[in-house]
Amino acid sequence: MNPFLTDLTEALGEIVSLNEAVRDHHGHDMSRLPAHRPEAVVFPTEEADVVTTVKLCAKHGVPVVAVGAGSSMEGHTIPVKGGISLDLKGMNRILAVHDADFDAVVEAGVTRKQLNEHLRDRGLMFTVDPGADASLGGMASTRASGTTAVRYGTMRETVIALRVVTASGEVVETGRRVKKSSTGYDLTKLFVGAEGTLGIITQVTVRLHPIPEVTASAICAFETMEGAVQTVVETMQSALPVARIEFLDEVAVKAANAHAGLGLKVAPTLFLEFHGSERWVAEQSEAVKALALDNGGSDFAWSTRPEDRARLWKARHETIYSNQSLRPGCKTYTTDVCVPVSRLAEAVLEARREADTAPFPVKIIGHVGDGNFHVGYLIMPGDEGEYAIADRLAERLYQRTMDMGGTFSGEHGVGVSKLKYLRREHGGGVDLMKAIKAALDPQGIMNPGKLGQEG
Repeated sequence: MNPFLTDLTEALGEIVSLNEAVRDHHGHDMSRLPAHRPEAVVFPTEEADVVTTVKLCAKHGVPVVAVGAGSSMEGHTIPVKGGISLDLKGMNRILAVHDADFDAVVEAGVTRKQLNEHLRDRGLMFTVDPGADASLGGMASTRASGTTAVRYGTMRETVIALRVVTASGEVVETGRRVKKSSTGYDLTKLFVGAEGTLGIITQVTVRLHPIPEVTASAICAFETMEGAVQTVVETMQSALPVARIEFLDEVAVKAANAHAGLGLKVAPTLFLEFHGSERWVAEQSEAVKALALDNGGSDFAWSTRPEDRARLWKARHETIYSNQSLRPGCKTYTTDVCVPVSRLAEAVLEARREADTAPFPVKIIGHVGDGNFHVGYLIMPGDEGEYAIADRLAERLYQRTMDMGGTFSGEHGVGVSKLKYLRREHGGGVDLMKAIKAALDPQGIMNPGKLGQEG
């Protein structure tokens, strides 16, 4: 055993695993990227375990990569330079809920479903919903969002403060539990979205919201994709505060039907949700329905029972698994672009036009209320020809998006797979990112090969 692993196991004992199966499990995520096995996996249960691990990694110059629920889509948690995987799932305590202040303090391994289950009897909810039961530390690290971001915002707006273990093993607090502060640099926002390249998040303070009096979900099919997307644009321009407004093209609807047994009409479709008082929900829904009818939409099909709503949104969230019903054995080459809402219709229609040239199924879904949509190329693993076509289509998609003033990643982050596009979007800003990385992590041990080191 090398000196580092000897020091690590002596310091931390049973929470260190050298087991090959455990290491293999931590060598990949949900992306299409190749796996890399870490030298060891550490399962901390206290912040002190994280501090000890990072200090030993700093002493020996060994990389350390934080892992939450493992639901990353872009290779964030793959230890591409080897080293240690730091699995934070055991740090899953809800430390405090301040009902009157609408905030909660949790350890990094707490998942969104765990927190919401804890909050239910208090009449409160945590609103960021990426679909997967992701950990809040991971969601903060990737600046995650999801279906409810159009109404409640992303992790950028939701995280109030953090506790972070820096590359030297020191613990810092980045903010206070207040609605505003004008003191010092905004360190919270620096670590939110840094993808574990500047420090390890151990604790997250998040905003909460009251559970609405009424929640109503609806489905609306459209004659054309253009009509569906135009309805979204007009809804946003009318300042109607929908809680969710999700788009599925015909391919995605067909997959959802097969996977979840929904029985929907195979057509471009919007999934919608409205929150508020009974009167307010009725007014919102009538206004959106009028826009939909003008754009070739059908009447709303309502899901009024909680179990029906849960089934509907479960089908939307599991769309990546439904791909197997379209092409068994496939792997999804996923994209995650976001454009100004005024360019949404143009962007989605052009993406569909190009997708129709592909020799494999392609589906488009999106949190379109904020201009974010995903084009998924359903390719077969190991087929280099299909991979090359998907790569070419994605390249065109990313460039069009940036030409429209958009971004190549609205919510999944950069990770490994999108690092090559970072300079194209941010230009000289990448050099500033590198300078920050070098200042906070001079040895380059925090999730190396990711943000702040290439691009």
